[in-house]
Amino acid sequence: KFIPNSLDKIARLKAMLAKAGSRAEIEVDGGVTVDNCKTLAEAGADVLVAGSAVYKAQDITEAIRKLHCVG
Repeated sequence: KFIPNSLDKIARLKAMLAKAGSRAEIEVDGGVTVDNCKTLAEAGADVLVAGSAVYKAQDITEAIRKLHCVG
């Protein structure tokens, strides 16, 4: 399940990594949906794992297309 306050944590972590000169990527796994994927990416997530959003969708191809448009 997506936890809304994780957006702030992602943004803070992204800033910490940048300050440290790290090239580490931030991955979000859990609760990623078509509705929140853009917000997660904007907060600083580099990798989104959207298993349920894809495999539980009525139209898997359409779900992937919508998720792909984020990046």
